[in-house]
Amino acid sequence: MPAGMKPLEKFLKKQTTALTRAGGFGGADKASGTGASRRRASLSRVVPFFRETSPESGQAREVFSPDSEDPPCWPLATGPGLGVAPGTANGSVSGGGDVRSPSLSSDEQSSEASLITETSSSGGGGGGGGGGGGGGGGGGGGWTPLNADTPDNLILTLLDIVAGKRYGHCTETLLDDFMLTHPIFLTADRLQQVLLQQFTLETEGREGVREGETEGGGDREGDGETEGWPGGLDGGERKQAVLNVAFRYLDTYRELLQEEGDRSNSFPKELYLCAVQELSHYPELVEDVLKLQRWTEILHCPSDEEKESRKKQVRPLFRHFRRIDACLQPREAFRGSDEIFCRVYTPDHSYVTIRSRLSCRVGEILALVREKLQYSEDQPVLPGNLILVAVTSAGEKAVFRPSDEAVFTTLGVNTHLFTCEPSELDSLLPLPEEIHWSPGDSKLHDMSAEEVANQLVVFDWELFSCVHEVEFVCYVFHGEQARWRPLNLELVLQRCSEVQHWVATEILQCQSLPKRIQLLRKFIKIAALCKQQQDLLSFLAVVLGLDNPAVSRLRLTWEGLPGKFRKQFQQFESTADPSRNHKSYRDLMASLRPPLIPFTPLLLKDLTFLHESCKSFHGEMVNFEKMHKVAEMVRSIRRYRSTQLAMDTEPSPSHLQTKAYVRQLQVIDNQNLLFDMSCKMEPKDM
Repeated sequence: MPAGMKPLEKFLKKQTTALTRAGGFGGADKASGTGASRRRASLSRVVPFFRETSPESGQAREVFSPDSEDPPCWPLATGPGLGVAPGTANGSVSGGGDVRSPSLSSDEQSSEASLITETSSSGGGGGGGGGGGGGGGGGGGGWTPLNADTPDNLILTLLDIVAGKRYGHCTETLLDDFMLTHPIFLTADRLQQVLLQQFTLETEGREGVREGETEGGGDREGDGETEGWPGGLDGGERKQAVLNVAFRYLDTYRELLQEEGDRSNSFPKELYLCAVQELSHYPELVEDVLKLQRWTEILHCPSDEEKESRKKQVRPLFRHFRRIDACLQPREAFRGSDEIFCRVYTPDHSYVTIRSRLSCRVGEILALVREKLQYSEDQPVLPGNLILVAVTSAGEKAVFRPSDEAVFTTLGVNTHLFTCEPSELDSLLPLPEEIHWSPGDSKLHDMSAEEVANQLVVFDWELFSCVHEVEFVCYVFHGEQARWRPLNLELVLQRCSEVQHWVATEILQCQSLPKRIQLLRKFIKIAALCKQQQDLLSFLAVVLGLDNPAVSRLRLTWEGLPGKFRKQFQQFESTADPSRNHKSYRDLMASLRPPLIPFTPLLLKDLTFLHESCKSFHGEMVNFEKMHKVAEMVRSIRRYRSTQLAMDTEPSPSHLQTKAYVRQLQVIDNQNLLFDMSCKMEPKDM
């Protein structure tokens, strides 16, 4: 992993140490691992936002005790497969699931607890926003969590609830919780297999389905007949419940399933064939069978719009635009099968351009490079054993494994791919243009703050809308082992880092003091406009860029800033203040209504703390209360995008020029170089 990703690893290690001392948790989750740590570590690109106070002593409350050998004693169920959490009211959940950040004081703990209460009470309305997910769930009627159980048992309990329709809108919440979080504890293949098995069961009872319940959970295959479906449900209601769960699964993961092609299309096809055979016995299923047929066609044959977008065979990452017209096109969600152009450099800084799938393995990239080098006049001797290396602008190196996938979106802003033999690794150097920068006037002087802010907001919205809501779960819980790669989420994180470094780069390249002061004023105005338009991603990225040590030390520049702007920037800094668990930022978020663009790294930080502070499993038992809290956080993302962004401004004559500039920011991401530029501009003795 690039060395630039190490700061957050240290940060998370600090939190882990604090938790261990407080008895917060022990041992790793089943879903966590090297890949998950590496994927979460890329958050260090926005590491200035992760300043924390010293860990305080005190026992952190948890859902599962790591030292206990017994399953958690959750409340008794009020219905088949359900349990009422203590203190639940109006959709909020308390008690054993109180998850708190280990590094916070008592005041800060209460602030973080209010986050979970607020999220739960809002209940997850609104669908939409880039990632499927049919319903939102219920915030008003006392949500009831599923008891801890094995993954297969949870599916059957969910089917019981859906078939019985006993809990009204709470059923919607449970179904949504399950769909958003099942990748954490259950593979998609296993979910599809169980649904097919349940649909084809005979009407009279279910053979050997519940043996695990009498023996304390576990494998469901037995040889004795057990209790039938609750409430005397007939076979039609049972099959309809399976279809309803299948429809929600297909709706939530539609874009991701389309990406997989035949691998995922076989599930609705098999289910459709089974349903057709049952129509003679259950004619009431005819509407569902027709709906299932449509789903089969959707996954097998994309719409005309999707076909048109797929015609663009090769798509550039926003860091690698080759033509001006490419960067002016609206952003579309990246998929693993998308093909991109990418330069791969050799130790002498010559390069080959390869055309590769976004999700291809490193071994495939090296094969493409070897093929190109074979026909290159600059390579008279074909290299032997090649390795792929990421080299940052600061000269830090990371060697990829041949099995690594989708490495393109994990690269830093000015990180480039190099290929060499293992013996040449130490000789790799950053590209000359990444080390030597010449001062000059900024193009920003000729652009209005309003136009730049508008373009930042539009581009951020395009990027944020491309992120499937399940990418947040895959990023934190599965990392590099996730079935679906968080490609678009990684690009949003990269954009956040890019904007921060852009602010520092523009100011430090400006040699004239009056022009630097003018730029400082313009950036503060841009931040204010982004905040006004509810783009908190660019708002905080600009504020953090102005807070960069290389910029904040420019005493003469800041002293020349009018008092009005200094006061305004102090207010912005208070919003970015991480004390009391980022209370100022959370208060601001609570006052906004969709559409809005949140500061994505903080969403991931909250999910990471929730993941690390309580276990997903106790033995084979799934902690579904934790799954509910994860789903609530994901539903908040859905709410942010429940309304489309509408810009009311008229484009100026220089609209396209500004748009191209904002989408192709030229930045310096080498902090040492930025600081050297700052010291040359205003020496320490000035």
